[in-house]
Amino acid sequence: MARSKAASKKQQKQQQKRGVDFKKIKRKLGRKLPPPKNATNTEVKSKAIVLPEQSVASEKAGLAVSKKGLTLKELLQQTSHHNSKVRRDALMGLKDLFQKYPAELRSHRYAVIEKLRERIGDDDKVVRETLYQLLKTVVFPGCKEDNQGPFVSLMVAYIFNAMTHLAVDVRLMAFKFFDLVVQYYPPSFSLYADKVLQNYEDILRKNQFYLEDKAKLRSALAGLNMAGQKILHAFELDMPAESSGFSSITKKLKDLVPVLVNCFQDFFPSVHHMPLLDAQSFDCMHSILQSIDLVVGFFGYGIHQGKPASQLSYEGPDEAIWDHTISSLLLKKLFGVFPLNPTNHLSEKVDDRFFILNIVITEIFLRCSEWICPPGFLLEKFLQYIENALLGSVRPAVTHGPVKQFGRNIYFFCCLLFQSLCCKWQVIGSLVFFSNCGANHNNGILQAFTKIFEGCNPQSSLKLACLSAIEEMLIPGDDMVYPDASDPLFEYQITWIRALPQLLILLGDKHPSSSQVVLHLLLRLGQCANSSSPFSREYENMQYSLDKFYSSCVDRGDVYYGPFIRLSWDSQELAICGLYYFSNLGPFLLKSIAFCCLCSELEHLVLFRIIEVLHSAFSAGHIQIADYISFFMTLLSRFKVLPENIYPDVESDAKISNRGTFKLLTNTVCSCLSRIGDDSLVFQILEQVIFDQLLLKPPLDNACALLRVLVVLDCKPTRLSEQGIITLSKYLSGCLNVGSCEPSCIPEDDEENSLPTHQQTCCYYMLPCFFLFDRSPKLLKLVLNLMGSLITESSSSPSSHSYTQYGNDNSNQINAVVSALLLMHKDTKVRKIISSFKEEVVHILQIIHSLQVKFLVTGNPENGLAVITYTYDLSGRSQVTSFSLSG
Repeated sequence: MARSKAASKKQQKQQQKRGVDFKKIKRKLGRKLPPPKNATNTEVKSKAIVLPEQSVASEKAGLAVSKKGLTLKELLQQTSHHNSKVRRDALMGLKDLFQKYPAELRSHRYAVIEKLRERIGDDDKVVRETLYQLLKTVVFPGCKEDNQGPFVSLMVAYIFNAMTHLAVDVRLMAFKFFDLVVQYYPPSFSLYADKVLQNYEDILRKNQFYLEDKAKLRSALAGLNMAGQKILHAFELDMPAESSGFSSITKKLKDLVPVLVNCFQDFFPSVHHMPLLDAQSFDCMHSILQSIDLVVGFFGYGIHQGKPASQLSYEGPDEAIWDHTISSLLLKKLFGVFPLNPTNHLSEKVDDRFFILNIVITEIFLRCSEWICPPGFLLEKFLQYIENALLGSVRPAVTHGPVKQFGRNIYFFCCLLFQSLCCKWQVIGSLVFFSNCGANHNNGILQAFTKIFEGCNPQSSLKLACLSAIEEMLIPGDDMVYPDASDPLFEYQITWIRALPQLLILLGDKHPSSSQVVLHLLLRLGQCANSSSPFSREYENMQYSLDKFYSSCVDRGDVYYGPFIRLSWDSQELAICGLYYFSNLGPFLLKSIAFCCLCSELEHLVLFRIIEVLHSAFSAGHIQIADYISFFMTLLSRFKVLPENIYPDVESDAKISNRGTFKLLTNTVCSCLSRIGDDSLVFQILEQVIFDQLLLKPPLDNACALLRVLVVLDCKPTRLSEQGIITLSKYLSGCLNVGSCEPSCIPEDDEENSLPTHQQTCCYYMLPCFFLFDRSPKLLKLVLNLMGSLITESSSSPSSHSYTQYGNDNSNQINAVVSALLLMHKDTKVRKIISSFKEEVVHILQIIHSLQVKFLVTGNPENGLAVITYTYDLSGRSQVTSFSLSG
């Protein structure tokens, strides 16, 4: 027993040392079980915190903040953060803040630029692009009106620093930043052009990425082309070739030419071994050639400045600008590999790419051929290629789709190439130019170009390219050699000139930009077609083909208006100015222009501009006096005045009225005719012409205009002939009755100082008559006698007419005569004259009185017969007259 208890205790101690796997806990009944050890405590405890104010919000009160609540100072600080995402967000926040508060940018522009310029060389591409967009869209436009000198100086130091960065992407992006600066401050380019070219040269010398990353090379070359264009433009406008800036740029460009040529040559092995010429390789090679072309053009500007072309052909170029090293380099490495041809038969599109490259090489050759003195076989090769290009034999067949459109572009390149050849012809003459080669290709080239010019659509871009080349061939330069009849070029020039009027008519008003190009060419041709020009006769004959451009008359007398009416003001101005340069502007074209001026669609400003130019042409002796007068008489006699009623009753009639324009036209014509010369001689020419027009009984406005011309050229005493006075008296007696037939024209006694509108209108139409009466009392006497005769004749109506109708017609005649007498009486000068013709006036009044008595006895007042009460002082010093219509 004792042993068993001792053994059990010993076992219990061993178990306690080892531990119990599952210890059973004894729970007493009625007590709550404790929570498990892994239970989640869901009890929430909180305390209220009361803040009187937020210190951060109080500091930003009244400040401009971004969408995220950051101030300008905080955003500028974050642009230098080590995290690229924070830097990008800070730039976006600045854009948001400046767009919302533009005044912040204007107030802190220099501080903003000083901080933003640090990101020009940022390692992160997204940050650089974000900065570029911020400067382009917000910062630079917002600071454009300020003094940009300090502004630019803050930027360029960091831009040039980025141009020397180890990363190529950063260097290429630096050129974009510099171009952005130049866009808003163009003078900065000429200040830093040498540094920019130096950095371009450095980046192109590192040719490890030519074939690995052609997109970067293409980006660099695109920037170089843009820089070359800006250099050429800046020096053409602002700087002579003798300046120090020009010499420093010339040195940099001389160093750049070998780099570009070597860069172009680096593509040869890959091009010849590649199955096809990919788009990126083509773009790079094309950009390289364009850069070389710009450099050669810059050298050409320096060589030609201040020197005639003929002197250059004998003395050669200035070695300070163009040396033999560049010549030998181009002859050997560029012109020597011409033309570029694919090794295998590739697609039409690839063949077209080689064709375009060859075109640019040919253009470079034509630019510098007078300086490099090419050997005969090389000149022969280029001229043969030009002829084949124009004829299409070196161009793959294009029939449909995008390839066909690309073929049109190739023709466009051909015309540009021909334009470069035209410049060469202008410099030394076509025969002299081709005398250095073994075969004469000029006739074939000209024939091929003329075929393209005549065959392409009038509205196509190809036609515009042809016109540009033709302008180079027709318009002389400073030292152009005119071709003679033995030169094959002369025959083709005549063909081109004769095609221009027909082309202008075919274009019509549907293609205004193309029409403007043709009109500009015609104007320049007219400016150069003087008596010594071989084209003067052709330009003169051109007016017989231009009539349909303005207007034309068909057999039935209808007028067809040409496209001139509907062209823009700029095109109309070009066409009008071209009229001045016809040395003998004939009646055929003047008639067409006159009918064009009568068109209601023509703007009145264009009408008066035509008259101004034609008057200048007449003053210069380009228009015969008879044709000049006929032009004006056509305008005054055929101009349709709207509305026809001189007293418009409806408001819409007053809105469409062109009577004011016609009055201004009448004054302008009178002014031009009075400046011709001897008024007496002009009056003798015009007298019978005007009488012939008046006998045709034109509308009242046109007749009044013709009479005003007579008044302007007449004097006191009158220049009218005896027969002219008799003819004019017959017309004026009827004209006065028509012009003053309205009862409202008769002034009341209490309206001595206020003239109604209708009365002012009557005075306008009768004023020329008053002037003629003042200058010729005999004319007034004849008119008064005829007025009395008209009343007498009107009272003797046929017996078939009823009394009512007879009374109405006669009362209208009496109304007109009385109105005319009263209006003449109100004019001071005419009243003095008319007092000398008491007998004639009394005779008229007696006739009226007798008719009045007759109407009261036999007429029916209810039908509107005239009832006249008058008192007339025969001394002419006073008059009391009343006039009314019964019914």
